[in-house]
Amino acid sequence: GIVGVFGYGGGVIGRYSDSPKMFPAVEHFHTMRVNQPASKFYTTQALRTLCDIWDKHGSKLLNLHGSTGDIIFLGTRTENLEPCFAELAQNGWDLGGSGSAMRTPSGCVGKARCEWSCIDTQDIVYSVTMSYQDNMHRPAWPYKSKIKVSGCPNDCVAAIARADISVIGTWRDDIRISEAEVKKYADSGFNVTKYVVNLCPTKCITYEGGKFSIDNSNCTRCMHCINTMPKALRPGVDTGATILVGAKAPILEGAQMGSVVIPFLKMDGSAEEIDDQYREYKDFVEKLWDWWDEEGKNRERVGETIQRLGYRAFLEAMEMEPLPQMVKEPRSNPYIFFKEEDVEGGWERSLEEFRARHQA
Repeated sequence: GIVGVFGYGGGVIGRYSDSPKMFPAVEHFHTMRVNQPASKFYTTQALRTLCDIWDKHGSKLLNLHGSTGDIIFLGTRTENLEPCFAELAQNGWDLGGSGSAMRTPSGCVGKARCEWSCIDTQDIVYSVTMSYQDNMHRPAWPYKSKIKVSGCPNDCVAAIARADISVIGTWRDDIRISEAEVKKYADSGFNVTKYVVNLCPTKCITYEGGKFSIDNSNCTRCMHCINTMPKALRPGVDTGATILVGAKAPILEGAQMGSVVIPFLKMDGSAEEIDDQYREYKDFVEKLWDWWDEEGKNRERVGETIQRLGYRAFLEAMEMEPLPQMVKEPRSNPYIFFKEEDVEGGWERSLEEFRARHQA
């Protein structure tokens, strides 16, 4: 908020020296955040253009890519901000997010290079970026909000640990198994029982008499078996995304991991289907932002607001039914509590009715 470019409330981090007379060369040393391309793919010409612009207007120091994900231009003077921004815009670049705004969305390489990707991360990042320019450039929230997209549960962008709203590619049918390839692994001396079966976190894999099988109803999509025997196992074909909320680094209240709020959402198909699926996701995101903007305290991330008010209040605001996947630690520390009331409609049903419904 100290310094910026005309029309934008974010994208520039103002920095001034405490001793300008002693160090006149760094009297001003502002940082500019430039919106990176989806999955951080560049042509050499694009990189040369960025370097030429920064050679002309700044210190020539760049950071690709820091924890923000953006292209970071380190060090320029106030009078150079507007000319630099103008030249970036003329060459098809835009500033990223800073301050209490939506931060620049980012994602993994997705289907461009990764055989495990269940969703088109690049298309999702591009769509979200184009839809929420105003939220990124004009800070108006209690604090920052991040959206990160991983193509599979390996989560190579660490969305589940860093993003307020995470999109993690997944599947809801069975893991594909090639018995012939499993046999090749075993015949080569690879200990399938020791390195795959015994290390499955939910113990849903069996390997007896040369027969490899998975109880998919108990599989948590951790990717361990697939990563260990990539030629023999592959994700299912009914792919989509799991949406999580509330992750953040330890600034005020300590680190938080994302919590599941939508276990499965389709995010592939024809152009018309994609638009509808993205709209469903964006409707949820906008509703979440509206609630957080109303209820959140200053410098309080989405996850901290949910933690303070409770997951019940969050679900009521989202008008969503509770699901088993939302329970943090079954039988030990569930963070959804059911009121023993019988209210018609909605999700506040009696405990008995809830049990009967799920037993059925």
